[in-house]
Amino acid sequence: MEKKITNTKQLKGELTVPGDKSISHRGVMFGAISSGITELNGFLNGADCISTMNCFRSMGIDISHENDHVIIHGKGLFGLTAPTRVLDVGNSGTTTRLISGILAGQKFQSELNGDESIQSRPMKRIMTPLKEMGASISSKKGNDCAPLFISPATNGLHGISYESPVASAQVKSCVLLAGLYADDKTSVTEPVLSRNHTELMLKGFGATVTSKGCEATILPNPNLQGQKIDIPGDISSAAYFIVAGAICKNADLFIKNVNTNPTRAGIISVAQAMGASLELLNKRIVSGEEVCDLHITSSELKGTIIEGDIIPTLIDEIPVIAVMAACAQGDTIIKDAAELKVKETNRIDTVIENLKAMGVSCEGTDDGMIIHGNSNEFGSEPLYGATIHTHLDHRIAMAFAIAGLCAQGETTLLQSECVNISYPSFYETLEKLTL
Repeated sequence: MEKKITNTKQLKGELTVPGDKSISHRGVMFGAISSGITELNGFLNGADCISTMNCFRSMGIDISHENDHVIIHGKGLFGLTAPTRVLDVGNSGTTTRLISGILAGQKFQSELNGDESIQSRPMKRIMTPLKEMGASISSKKGNDCAPLFISPATNGLHGISYESPVASAQVKSCVLLAGLYADDKTSVTEPVLSRNHTELMLKGFGATVTSKGCEATILPNPNLQGQKIDIPGDISSAAYFIVAGAICKNADLFIKNVNTNPTRAGIISVAQAMGASLELLNKRIVSGEEVCDLHITSSELKGTIIEGDIIPTLIDEIPVIAVMAACAQGDTIIKDAAELKVKETNRIDTVIENLKAMGVSCEGTDDGMIIHGNSNEFGSEPLYGATIHTHLDHRIAMAFAIAGLCAQGETTLLQSECVNISYPSFYETLEKLTL
C-alpha cells in the first residue's frame, strides 16, 4: 500500500498515543505465568503484541481481548502446556527473545518461527546465555536465527552471572525470565543500562528482583500473582509527534499520558538539547512507571552529538531523530548505535537512503550517521518530497511520514501498511492534526 504525505501549514491538537509496546508484551507474558487474573488497560493492538498473545493462547492460556482491554487467566509458573503447532512470532523480536527464556524452563518441546525479517535477526545473543544456563536451544537452519527449537533442559536450568556484551533489554529479559526456572539466583550485567520494564513489572508480580547500576538479579521459583496494569502511552510512538511539533510550522501539540521511564526517554533529552520547545507536565507514577503529558511547539533546532549511555534509551527513535536533525541548523552526529544494523532493517542504511532521497546531505558510519542539517531560514521547507522505501520497517515509515509534513511537494511511502506493527492508527491521527 502507498501513502501520500503533503506539506502541512499547521499542526495542532491533543492526542493520546497507543499503549507502550514493551509493557504490553510483558503484561501478557507475565500474566500467563502468574496465578490468577491479570488485567491490562491500554494494551497496544499492534501486530507484534498480538503475536505474543497468540503464542500464549497456543500454550493453553485463556486470554480475552476487547479493544485495548485484555484479561489473562494465568496458570502459574509451570502451567503452560505444549503447543500443538509452531509458535508464530510474526515480525516481533521482543516476542522471540523474551518467550525463549520462558520456554527454556518448560518440560515440553517448542518451535519458534516468524516472518522473513525475523528469520534474519540475530538470536545467538540469547542462545549463548541460555545454553550457559543448561538450556537446549538450537537454530534449525544452523545460522543462529529463527526458526528456533527448544527442548527441556536435561539437567534443569542453572543460575548464572552473565556479562552481556550488548545493552539489550531483550537479552536481559530473556535471561531473567529463564532465571525464574533456575536452581539459583541469576544476574545479568550490561555495559550500559537498557530499559528496565522487566525488572519493574516482575517485581510488581511478586518476583524478587534487585537492580544495582547495570546489574539485575532475580531469584528462582517465585509465587507470581496476577496484577491490574494501566499501560501508559508509548514514548516511541509519541516521538513522531514530538519531532513533528518541533519541525513543522505553526505547530502546537499536547500529547497525553506518555511513559517517560528514564531508561526509555532519551528522545526528550535530545529534543531539549537541540532546542525544542518541549514541556513535561503533570508528572506522576502509573503502575510503577513514570508518566507525564508533553507540550511541544514549533522550534528553532540546532545540531548535536548523540552518543554513549543515552543510545539504549532512544535506539528505536533514531530514525525520527535523524529527521529532526535534517531540519536543524548544523551537523548532528550519532555514534555508538551499531545496534541499528540488526533491527527490522539495517536502520543506518535505510535512514540514510531515504534522507538522501529527500535532499539531505548525510552519510552513514559503522556505528551511526552524520547529518548535515538545514541551512535555510527557520520556517522554510528543508526537505523535498520523495518516494520513500520503507522496506516494511514501521519506524522508517512513520519517521518519513513526519518528514513529509515539512517537505516541498509530495512524499510517497511504499509499503506504508507496516505501521500496523506498532501504531495501527498512525495515519488517522496524523490526518486529524493537520486538518
